[in-house]
Amino acid sequence: MYSNIMIPADLKHTDRMDKALSVAADLAKLYGAALHIVGVGQSQPTEVARTPAQYAQKLAGFAADKSKALGVDFAAHAETSHDPAVDLDAVLVRAADNLDTDLIVMASHVPGAAEYIMASNAGHLASHAHMSVFVVR
Repeated sequence: MYSNIMIPADLKHTDRMDKALSVAADLAKLYGAALHIVGVGQSQPTEVARTPAQYAQKLAGFAADKSKALGVDFAAHAETSHDPAVDLDAVLVRAADNLDTDLIVMASHVPGAAEYIMASNAGHLASHAHMSVFVVR
């Protein structure tokens, strides 16, 4: 049913991703799907990484750790954005298209007041991506 599963990752909040990663791993085992962790770093230094290359290295390390812990192979794909606050959703949709993704599994927080005004990243992807989106709280 699914052949390519993408999991967006925020390296600032990896502690909140365990459930979504477990769901994606289980689905990949069930369907024999490839798993792609996609992270969006910035072109400018941040608290996560000073350079896009360092961000890609940290994302690859995160993917390797989760691969070992969950018994599956997560491939890391680092994307770079000049301003993720503005274009994160577009970068994720573009990455999903480039990876020929047929399912996005992503972690989400419990909605708050801000989501009444503006869609969350998960809400935006669920509304605008042409592939299925599985939002895990």
